[in-house]
Amino acid sequence: MDKGILRNVAINLFGLVLPTFVSLVTVPPYIKMLGVDRYGVIALVWTLIGYFSVLDLGMSMAAQNQISKAYASKDAEACERVFWSAFWLNFITGAVGGLLIYSGGALYTAYFTHVTPELRHEVYLALPWLAVAIPIANVSWVFAGAINGAERFGIYNTNQTLGTFLFQLLPLGAAWAIAPNLQTVIAAAVLARLLAGLLLGRAALRVLGIKHVRGPRFDTSKALFNFGGWMLVSSLTMTVADSLDRMMLGAGMGARFVTYYTVPQNLVTRLNLVPNALGRTLFPRLSALHREHADEIAAQSLQFLNAVFTPVAIGAIVVLEPFLRVWVGPVIAGHGAPVGRFLIVAVWLIGQAGVTRILIQSQNNPAAAARVGLVELPLYAGLLWLGISRFGLPGAAAAVLFRALFDYVVLLWLSRIHSRTIVVDMFAHLSFLAAALAIAWWLPDAIYAIGAGVVLALANCVWSVATTPLLRGYARSLLFRLNLRKSA
Repeated sequence: MDKGILRNVAINLFGLVLPTFVSLVTVPPYIKMLGVDRYGVIALVWTLIGYFSVLDLGMSMAAQNQISKAYASKDAEACERVFWSAFWLNFITGAVGGLLIYSGGALYTAYFTHVTPELRHEVYLALPWLAVAIPIANVSWVFAGAINGAERFGIYNTNQTLGTFLFQLLPLGAAWAIAPNLQTVIAAAVLARLLAGLLLGRAALRVLGIKHVRGPRFDTSKALFNFGGWMLVSSLTMTVADSLDRMMLGAGMGARFVTYYTVPQNLVTRLNLVPNALGRTLFPRLSALHREHADEIAAQSLQFLNAVFTPVAIGAIVVLEPFLRVWVGPVIAGHGAPVGRFLIVAVWLIGQAGVTRILIQSQNNPAAAARVGLVELPLYAGLLWLGISRFGLPGAAAAVLFRALFDYVVLLWLSRIHSRTIVVDMFAHLSFLAAALAIAWWLPDAIYAIGAGVVLALANCVWSVATTPLLRGYARSLLFRLNLRKSA
């Protein structure tokens, strides 16, 4: 795995962490200025808009796949053809979505949000702005796909971070300067999205060297639909599966147990930043490579992810319960810590399965990955029902863990890369995680558990360097540079 991939992983990780931090910091001022009710309505409104991401139809990922191939072969005409075809397709579907939300937003607000007549009226006044937000979001995804397809992640993350600042701060400023009501805040948020989209679009045009507006091409649009449709199926099945555990817990055990489950789950899913940054980096690179080279990069990426992510997971397992006790109190910590430990291992497996899924999708076989999700979903629902009815919260977490393991095994088999070395490496690191689980359960004193976890994480790092030639090379290079600096 070359240094360019590692540099892009670091850039993407930073680009994921900073917007998350900005979003968390601005929540208290929003609640203080708008009040709990208005802030809750805004959260519901943006959730509703999030559902309309289905109108992307997988075009942004399809465009990224095609542009990465054309950009790598320096085919500027193909880049331009794919870009404008995806742009117009997403603009049209976004406009349709805007009309739908304009006509259906009033119904949603009246019957599903349970708000006061005053707040309902404010949402009605904001509906035209919400309608405009859908096509803006749709075409922005195409701009992002184009920039990432060219592997210009620094440009993308700079624009993405700037867009997050605008989206969080401009509505806050409008509420303070004009009026703390929904129509003002939503209008300012849509204007922020528009400004961010224009900046992202200008960056995409510059990266690809596009100077003229063109219409869509039928053959290019058809190819994008063929690829993007299966990407959409994968996205939908994963979205449903990711929320199914909470929905079934709520139906089977009640809202209190959803809280016990969701609090550690939301905390644990933050660990996804590392594999997500790797996945964002790999998709365009693997799309542009021939199969043999792509297999080699994917195998190296799995080893790299194990080496980096396993110590993080070990640390998370041993500090989870003490942190929850300080953060949310002993009751939620007592119920949530065992669940969270299972979910940490699940997140670790999901990250590795994501690498093989990206390999399959990038090599023009997204249908295979989508079919895995379609077959898995009913099996997972049945396993969740059985686990919750028999074992409660631990049963739900165990079902999530089994789903992650199923994904890992099946996608590794479908990827057809040399799996023996990868599986051996996975089980070796999994044994370290099993030891961390034992430490967290059998050492009640937090100080002793954390100390043992640190020793275990260091042992895992030594194991990774000793057994992985790629990491030994990185370690030698780092030591060589340190020696040179000391000599100087």
